[in-house]
Amino acid sequence: MVKELEQDNLSELVSGNNTVIVQYSATWCGNCRIMKPKFKKLATENENVTFVMADAEKFPESRKLATVDNLPTFATFKNGAFVNQVQTNKFDVLKDLVNEVTSN
Repeated sequence: MVKELEQDNLSELVSGNNTVIVQYSATWCGNCRIMKPKFKKLATENENVTFVMADAEKFPESRKLATVDNLPTFATFKNGAFVNQVQTNKFDVLKDLVNEVTSN
């Protein structure tokens, strides 16, 4: 399941969950819309991981947890700490990022 961030509290989700993967996006971003169903598919395959959609424009404090200078950006967190991120519209790159954080 993917959680849609409704307030600027991503840091609480990151610290309160073992493994978190975030898609930073914006409503105007076409590639973000293309990647969203793929992100949701990965969420169904990794039920022990918290998947979060964060609007990079609405939530500046949440955006600061990663270096978001292009959209979509995908960031991974483990045990409350930033692990890695990619800026991509390619499913294989996103899947590799997810596999990297879930295999450790």
